[in-house]
Amino acid sequence: MADPIDPIALATQLINCPSITPASGEVFDVLERALDSLGFTIHRFVLGEPPDGPTENMVAIRGQGAPHFGFAGHLDVVPAGEGWASNPFDAVVEDGLLVGRGANDMKSAIAAFVAAVASVDQTKGILSFLITGDEEGYATFGTPRIIDWLNERQIKPDMILIGEPTSVDRLGDTVKIGRRGSVNMWIEVPGTQGHVAYPHRADNPVPRLARIIAALDKLHLDDGTEVFPPSNLEFTGVDTPTHASNVIPGCATAQLNIRFNDLQKGAGLVRTVEEIATREAPGAKVRARISGEAFLTPPGPLYDVVVDAIREETGLAPELSTSGGTSDGRFLIQLCPVVDFGLPNATMHKIGEHAAVEDIRALSRIYRRVLEKVVGPAPREMGRASLRYPGANSGS
Repeated sequence: MADPIDPIALATQLINCPSITPASGEVFDVLERALDSLGFTIHRFVLGEPPDGPTENMVAIRGQGAPHFGFAGHLDVVPAGEGWASNPFDAVVEDGLLVGRGANDMKSAIAAFVAAVASVDQTKGILSFLITGDEEGYATFGTPRIIDWLNERQIKPDMILIGEPTSVDRLGDTVKIGRRGSVNMWIEVPGTQGHVAYPHRADNPVPRLARIIAALDKLHLDDGTEVFPPSNLEFTGVDTPTHASNVIPGCATAQLNIRFNDLQKGAGLVRTVEEIATREAPGAKVRARISGEAFLTPPGPLYDVVVDAIREETGLAPELSTSGGTSDGRFLIQLCPVVDFGLPNATMHKIGEHAAVEDIRALSRIYRRVLEKVVGPAPREMGRASLRYPGANSGS
């Protein structure tokens, strides 16, 4: 068994490396040093150019044989924003809280898993870390490229745990077993710019864009399923190139996002919006970017080990949920069963982001229990995790 690793100390080191998405460099150096000390073979590769790159990825592997248990996560963070009481990239512990950008989402979970690995005497199978520097961005050169790297080498995990902050009120109350898909779209309606006093010499695109917005606002996509909430379309922006009060704009644009369940496909939703836009405003253009399709991990051994580990450590029976936003599980599901489990998520992306020190330590103990069940020396009898979806319609 390796020397102990303090998850708080490692999380602090990671937070102290500014790694706004897409990330590369120093923050990966810190993680590499920790994993190298645990006997992992480290593979790092940087891909892409601005604006979606350069992005660094890491695959770290230890062991041989079966099973292959993967832990996935991201070292990139969202911009810190203004209004912090302390430097967001100089982690501090105050009143039992670790404060800094990435403390919640999700550098502390990565540190907790590294500490868990250091505490387990691995006697069988393979452990791997699949770590990207572009989860908070478009992931163009992130986890999809990790999957390419694995496929090229015919490396296939049997199960993957993602350390995203999934808990809501208490550590261990929620495990994400699937995620909705997401597609962003931009609608542009062309017109002819002119003076508002001479409308006959111009062509105002705003009323036509308004018709598109009204039609899409009335669109009913579905009623949801037993495990997923209804798909929802939300407008996130409306704009014209000029904001002058006496100018008819030459074009008008709207931006929207659809979060969708497994009754829908991203391409089909794009076609629906295109048809409505063309009907309401001939000549309108729609540009789309599908972030990922909806997915669901069916019941199986991965449910069992995670749920049992949570119950043993916290006494809670976690809710198995598909609520909230996307994660890199939307890509990793191509490889094997995937679930997300991590810290309470109330402060992710917020000013003053933080995580309770005791939650981080407890999370590391839960991860250790998972590892003991999968690759450790003393396999235990596992009860079947019941499928419970009472929170499918709750947000996180």
